[in-house]
Amino acid sequence: MTPEVFNAPFKGRSLLNWIDWTPDEINTVLNIALQVKKEKRAGEVHQRFLGKSIALLFEKRSTRTRCSFETAFGEEGGHPVFLSNQDIQLGGKESIEDTACVLGRMFSAIEFRGFKQEHVELLAKYSGVPVYNGLTDDFHPTQALADIMTLFERFGKLKGLHLVYSGDGRNNVARSLMLISAKMGINFTVLTPPELNPDQEILSICEPFAKESGATITVTDKISLVKDADAVYTDVWTSMGEEALKEERTKLLSPYQVNTKLMNAVCKPEGIFLHCLPAVKGEEVTTEVFESENSLIWEQAENRKHTIKAIMLSTL
Repeated sequence: MTPEVFNAPFKGRSLLNWIDWTPDEINTVLNIALQVKKEKRAGEVHQRFLGKSIALLFEKRSTRTRCSFETAFGEEGGHPVFLSNQDIQLGGKESIEDTACVLGRMFSAIEFRGFKQEHVELLAKYSGVPVYNGLTDDFHPTQALADIMTLFERFGKLKGLHLVYSGDGRNNVARSLMLISAKMGINFTVLTPPELNPDQEILSICEPFAKESGATITVTDKISLVKDADAVYTDVWTSMGEEALKEERTKLLSPYQVNTKLMNAVCKPEGIFLHCLPAVKGEEVTTEVFESENSLIWEQAENRKHTIKAIMLSTL
């Protein structure tokens, strides 16, 4: 890894989703993530964010996203400032646009984790600094990058792998995995009941990317049709803000629980299990699979930090 790779190759750029990032650009960020992970393991200390600050805006609670941004930025000598919707007037007394203008004059970058994709896009439009989507109802791009990093570390490649997502096919994780898989040549299968199929908009967005990379995108409710997966991925059945639908989702998604039977049916023997966490063990995944030797959830969680640091290094 040459020193110039840390010289902000995408300086000033925001990450709202992966739609306008090319496969080569994603690979560049991924390579930086692999390098900073190596540095961390070697005990190296750097101060590449010295004199910089980041505003961390959180409407939704978080463990991995908050800890990743705070520690990644702080360890590089920068100053992260956590702001919940109890701390500032975001979209309340003050418009998103006005908040963006103020924060952009005070901070080097902004992270947003909340509900509306429109809000993170407005922050990027009006702030004048890089804005990072830490999760919205539509996309979770930093999670998806950590996921493909975990796949690359295990298999030494991305193109041609088969990733199966079993669960709610409409949620932000499924959408982001579909998008980054289409970009990177990963064959992606959504295993979900028809009521929870991905929307046509995201399928239409991903189709030309998949055609260019040679990836396939499959949506099915038939477990029997899914074979030879390299990885099986799941997420909670009820997303934040949809708690009232828990009973309905449980009924729809119980047949798609990731258990030993499903893993044996759809996955190669050397295939792995992934989960973005937090998990409700006994619902979307059994404890047996969650704690199995093929489960890479802790590597995946750690990789959130390295990929988020890489995103910031490449844009600041």
